Amino acid sequence: MNNAPNIRIEVTEGAQIPDPRDRRLLNAWTLAFCVAVVALVTLCATQPEPYLEIVKFLPDGLIITFEVTVLSLLCTLPIGLLTGLGRLSRNPVINLIASTYVEIIRGVPLLVQLFYIYYALGRIIQVPPMVSAVIAISFCYGAYMGEVFRAGILSVPKGQTEAARSLGFNNFQTMTLVILPQAMRTILPPIGNECIAMLKDTSLVSIIAVADLLRRGREFASQTFDYFETYTVIALVYLIITLLLSKGVSMMEGRLTYYDRDRK
Repeated sequence: MNNAPNIRIEVTEGAQIPDPRDRRLLNAWTLAFCVAVVALVTLCATQPEPYLEIVKFLPDGLIITFEVTVLSLLCTLPIGLLTGLGRLSRNPVINLIASTYVEIIRGVPLLVQLFYIYYALGRIIQVPPMVSAVIAISFCYGAYMGEVFRAGILSVPKGQTEAARSLGFNNFQTMTLVILPQAMRTILPPIGNECIAMLKDTSLVSIIAVADLLRRGREFASQTFDYFETYTVIALVYLIITLLLSKGVSMMEGRLTYYDRDRK
């Protein structure tokens, strides 16, 4: 069977992914990363109070931030896959349900969804802050992931489906053994981009008392009144994390590109 065409799905939300073909020693990613690291190290070395104290105060919140991101991602991927398949379904009911879900979720800000699940639904059933955060982020990004899966599946030539059917594959086998493995090479980079955007959006969960990175920073600032210093450190930490993740996505995209080139 032929390989899927080398198509890159552009995602407008999230970090700017470095071009894997850019081999320059000095580029935008390198400059931004070096500036962020040097700035954070210099501040901690020259002014340990309060900058070093802030850095020591944040690890617990950083762990919670990654925990919310990972749990949300584990829930988002199956939701996104089902949504993408639903949007491609020829069954009008399934298609309508999936399309309506995407329209509603993408039309309501994530912050409003957080408030609705934690406070509004709290009048009916008490949902813990962490669970509310994971549910809201999962359903919000599930709608965006659904469009990524849909575009990735559509990028696979129809001839692949016809070839699978000619070999006696049923619909389930065609999708799981032929279409999705080829689509994943197109889907993985934008999924990585959405993960970075998801990590940044976890800062919103501090509003519902989840002790994430931003929440811990707010606690420190409220105790010391060092608001400028605290939010400077938080901004640099978020920047360093997102730059590292974006570089990882770029490396993954480069490996997939070279793999496809070798297969040809």
